[in-house]
Order: sequence, then C-alpha cells, then structure tokens
Amino acid sequence: MAGRTDAGVHARGQVVHVDLSEAEWLGLNRGVELDPSVALLRRLRGALSRGLGDLTGAIEVHRVSMAPEGFDARFSALWRRYSYRIADGQARWDPLGRTSTLWHKDQLDVGLLNEGASQLLGLQDFRSYCKPREGATTIRELQRFEFARGADGVLVATVQADAFCHNMVRSLVGSALYVGAGVEKPGWLHERLLARQRDARSVLAAPHPLVLEEVAYPSASGLLARAELTRARRE
Repeated sequence: MAGRTDAGVHARGQVVHVDLSEAEWLGLNRGVELDPSVALLRRLRGALSRGLGDLTGAIEVHRVSMAPEGFDARFSALWRRYSYRIADGQARWDPLGRTSTLWHKDQLDVGLLNEGASQLLGLQDFRSYCKPREGATTIRELQRFEFARGADGVLVATVQADAFCHNMVRSLVGSALYVGAGVEKPGWLHERLLARQRDARSVLAAPHPLVLEEVAYPSASGLLARAELTRARRE
C-alpha cells in the first residue's frame, strides 16, 4: 500500500501491490479465456461487495495491471499528495459535504496560512509534527504546503511530500489553523519545527476531511532503484 492513513482518512488515489506466483496469476481466470488482470479486478470487486455489505461502494478498485519489475507501492513512490477541505464560517457549512469537510467556526486568513506554511518547505526534521515510530526517521521533504479557496469558497490545503510520518499531515494542518485564525504569528509554525518536540500545543486536525489524492512513481526503469533508496533512508 502506497500510504497508511489514520482511521477516518479517505483515499482517492491509493495504490496497492500484491505478490503472486506465475501459476497464481495465470490461474485467476479459472480456465476461462480472460485476461488475468480483468479476472482479478472482477474477483476483487466481488469480494469487496460481499465483505462490505451495506457499505458496498466505500472501497472501489478501478484498475488492475501487471506491475513492472521492482515495483513496490510504498517504497517506489516519489511523492504523495493530500488535500484537506476547510469550511471556515457557518455560511460555508454545507450539510451534504460534512463528511469530507472540516467545519471551522473562525474565518481564516489565506495569506497568513500560506506565509506560515511556506516556511516549512524543504528537507526537514518534522518530529514536532508527527508521532515518531521507534527506530524510524522523522526527516521528510515537504514539497508543497499551500492553501487556496475553491469556487465554493471552501479552503483546500494541498500537502505534498516524498513521504509522511504518522499524523504528520493532520498535525501540519491543525497547527496552521492557529495561524490562519490569528491566534499565532506565521513564524510560529517554523519555531515549532525547530523545537523538534511535541508538547501541549500539538494538535491534530480532524481526520475526515483528509484525502490521499495522488501517488507519483518514476519510470519503469527507475522503480527498483527508488525502492532501494527509500528503504535505505528509512533504515
């Protein structure tokens, strides 16, 4: 799986790989003249429908294909991009979008949000913005962290990095809300980064508006090298 998310977080662009032997792959069609990838897609959809019951449709598999040599859904990824929707002010609270949008009572300043967020970009130690796992690094390259209003007036945060630590996106957004509301100055986000510790001001934004939108990979020839490099960095 390309990205492991917190409970309540959504994914629109999730990528998963599974290892099968040649016999298992060729046997997916059960003797019928059918491409194994099509057969696997049908069987996955059937299994999901049976397993999800009344929640059928909550998980959809859109495409199945044979992966290039060396592909790893997690370690071959170049970057992951998340979105986070925020309806700031009751006038923007749409009941139909409540399951995928944060309802924030205060009006947020987009300029302040982006001023603070821009100071966190680059290769940094994000220990202050994540829940460290024993033996794992908290150094990540934050490539995009920006806020913009959509046509409906709802704020959308875009967060992109080579990879994310546990709780990192929700922590970044949650802290930025203090800045957008004028409670803290934009430079406060960078000060927290430099502190490299979680404290009483650490806050997680709600999980339900967070969506994994896209995962990017190198060309087929670079998949194995990317996976080996990522594993080495994690170790």
